[in-house]
Parts: sequence; structure tokens; C-alpha cells
Amino acid sequence: MLKVIFYIKTEKANAHGLSPIIAKISFKQQSITMSTGKSISKERWQFTNKLRGVLKLEKEKVIKQSLDIFQMNIEKKFNELAKIDSDVSLSLLKNEVKGKVIIKSKSISIVEIIQKHNAYFKKKVDAGERAEASLQKYERAKDLIVLFMKKQYGINNIDATEINSAFVYNLEAYLKYESNYKGKIGIKNNSVVKYLRIYKTACNYCIKMGILDKNPFIVYDGKLNIKDAVFLTQQELSSIENKAIFNERLKKVRDIFLFSCYTGYAPVDASNLTKENLFEDTNNDLWILTNRAKTAIKANVPLLPPALKIINKYKDLQDGLIPSISNQKMNAYLKEIADICGINKNLTWYVARHTFATTVTLGNGVRIENLSAMMGHTNIRQTQHYAKVLDVNVKEDMKKLKARFS
Repeated sequence: MLKVIFYIKTEKANAHGLSPIIAKISFKQQSITMSTGKSISKERWQFTNKLRGVLKLEKEKVIKQSLDIFQMNIEKKFNELAKIDSDVSLSLLKNEVKGKVIIKSKSISIVEIIQKHNAYFKKKVDAGERAEASLQKYERAKDLIVLFMKKQYGINNIDATEINSAFVYNLEAYLKYESNYKGKIGIKNNSVVKYLRIYKTACNYCIKMGILDKNPFIVYDGKLNIKDAVFLTQQELSSIENKAIFNERLKKVRDIFLFSCYTGYAPVDASNLTKENLFEDTNNDLWILTNRAKTAIKANVPLLPPALKIINKYKDLQDGLIPSISNQKMNAYLKEIADICGINKNLTWYVARHTFATTVTLGNGVRIENLSAMMGHTNIRQTQHYAKVLDVNVKEDMKKLKARFS
């Protein structure tokens, strides 16, 4: 820990009896002294307890304020040097305070920044705190920025301090219109915005770790295009539940889909549920208790009868509460179910989550605050994106209003 102590050199007192005030700076096994440029008589120094007591003379108040500023400047310069090297040289600190040295920010490239962040994020994934799929996105973001630098500038890397707004917005344009992934040219706006936010997040992590001074992606202000969430009406949900399906593969897919419709869990969360997530409260009601893999936020949901029926159907047949299936296969098979049931919507596993938010909960009078908690959202604004206000809710509210006017 850095220590700064002030003392006076009485042997250097001038003709007016004023002794210079010296700062002794200590760190680990090092110590140096510096002149503060201020002086005081030995009597006043002792009387005021080295200017630590109550000061009444205006001149002494000014000296004390000057010493406080001097110490703050020492500590600020020390912290700047410590970012570069934790074993700070006090000689270098002294020269820096005197203006003889210019501190240069530690050089770190954008690829190093992303790698450091991803290594930290992998620890969270290994600990079960975050999803493997999220880590894959972060790694993909690293690959994309490397491809961009090669194409745009003919380089493999760049120092973070050299990234300017032109670099950031050229990167955005490349991702939107030129990037090539599995033969597909360009990335949609929302995915591009999320990639740019990943770079910003990685830089923020390095700022917190003291290895980067400022975020070069702070200039980016891209916005997500908010679309109405696709969900099933009660009639469509019932048609899937009641449809006679004889194909065992599609039967299983329907059960997994309906389970998510009645619990609101996203694919990765639904797939990870086991009997360890089941909990019975004091009223003998069953709950599913878990944290969302995407955000590590609690997402506890009371177990509704249709979901419990599906759990019992597959009990002890696999490790999880429901059968395991990949998201890609699930979505492909759901298209078949949509055709069989005559549903003219792009049916995906995530539609089940949206259906829970709208038809199953809000449509039956569940308050949005409670829905937000069940879905594991950090704020209600997120829930409003998923939970579209249904016409039936408006109708019920208008009935009440009409009753008041009648």
C-alpha cells in the first residue's frame, strides 16, 4: 500500500523561521522524498498537530488544502502506473509527478481483449452459470472481427487505442452486407447489433480488470428492431394438444413443445431440467426452480397440470424431466406439426415461450410483474417485448369501463 507522510525539515529553515514541508512516499521496500513547495514555522506545525487539528489561520488552511491536492496527485499518478506494472517504481513516480515522464497506456489488441473476456466467460460456463451457446457466440464474434480486419485493412489484429468510429461503423457495414457464413452473405440487423455489443462487453471487462483505459466501441449506438413475438392463440394451442398424431417422433416433439408452452422455459433451460429442479412448497404445490442459462437469473415457475402430465409421462425414461432433442431438429419437426394442425405460423421452440407469456399467463389474468419473475427477466420492459397485450385483456378492461358508465 502506498503511504504519504508529511514532515518539516527544521535544519533548512529560512531567515523568517519557516521550514520546508517534505513528503515521504513509501511503497513496499521503496521510499522517496519530495518537496511540496510549502513551508511553515516549527511552532505552528507542532501546535496544529502537523496541520491535522482545527485550523483557524487562513494561511494554514490554504497550506493544508495544497498538501491534500499534492497527495491526491501522487495517488492518481501511482494508480496510472500500477495499471501498467503493479511493481511501481517510486523514482518513476517522482519523475511523472514532476512532469518528466509521459505515461503511455499499456498496449493491448482487440483480439487479446476478446480472448481475455472469453476465457473468463468460459469459467462461468464450466461452473454451470452461463450457457455454452453464449460462449459460442462470443467465439464467433472474435472470428468475425478477424475476418473483417483481413478484408478491410489487410491485417490480423489492431491495438485497441487505434480503433476509431470509422473502424466501428465499417465493421457494422461489413457484418451487415459482406460477411459470409456457410454460404450466406450478410447478417441481419439484430444479430449485428448483438455482435457489436459483445465487443463492447469484452472491452468493459478489460476496463474493470485495469488493462484498458477506455472503450473504443462506446461510440456505437445501433438499435435492435423490436418485432412482435410470434405466439399461439388458445384455439391454436388447443388444436395442437388435441390433434390425433400417430407418428411417435412427432408425438414426442409435441410433448416437449407443450411443456415449454406451460412453463415458459427457453430451449436450453427446458433441456437442462432434471428432477432436482422440482420443489414442493408448504401448500403441496409443485414448482420448477432454476436459473436461466442465458442470464443466470432465477426463473421459478409453478407446475401447471398439463406440464406435470408430460413430466409423469416421461418419468425415469431419461436424465431430464423431458426428452432431449436439438433445437435445430425440434424446429424442423415443429414445421410438420404446424402443417398437420393447419397453423399458418413459423412454429419454433421459442414460440412456446411466447405462448406462455401471452395466451397461458397474461391471457388468463396473471400480472406482468409475476410473469417477468417466472420468465427470469431483469426488468418488465423485457417482458413487454415477449408478452404482447391480447385483445381479450383489452375487452375485459373495456367491459369494466362500460359498466362504470352505464
